[in-house]
Amino acid sequence: FKGCLYFGLMITPKGPKVIEYNCRFGDPETQVVLPRLKTDIMDIFEAINNETLSELDIEWSDEACTCVIMASGGYPKSYPKGIEITGLTEGQLDGVTVYHAGTAINDGRLVTSGGRVLGVTALGNTLEEALEKSYAAVDKIKFENAHYRKDIGQKALNAK
Repeated sequence: FKGCLYFGLMITPKGPKVIEYNCRFGDPETQVVLPRLKTDIMDIFEAINNETLSELDIEWSDEACTCVIMASGGYPKSYPKGIEITGLTEGQLDGVTVYHAGTAINDGRLVTSGGRVLGVTALGNTLEEALEKSYAAVDKIKFENAHYRKDIGQKALNAK
């Protein structure tokens, strides 16, 4: 096998448990991994294909990266579609990338089309800084009944 193998894990009191595995990148996990990758991903793919990965020096940024998923109200159960999304320009803050997931263009307007609508991802020198940037961008992006977790990174912050 040559490619990406993704394991979705859940940490339980009895230890890690495998929830799923796939031959693809995880979503939204990849949204916080790839921004830290300094090596060109195509170089990595070519090295995998050529069986020379051990010869490649893969470099990573030391920055922290966070992702806050903005979801449609009602997700993961039923949720409305076609709700207009505004504030994306205002949400493009320094160090922030907004990944589209459940979005569509309808009559020239950006609207919701799925449960997980946007992944608001930010790089920062510290976890606190990355979280501040993600949540600052989330505060500027609007759609009716938008839902997002407010505890992202809290376990890591509390463990310090």
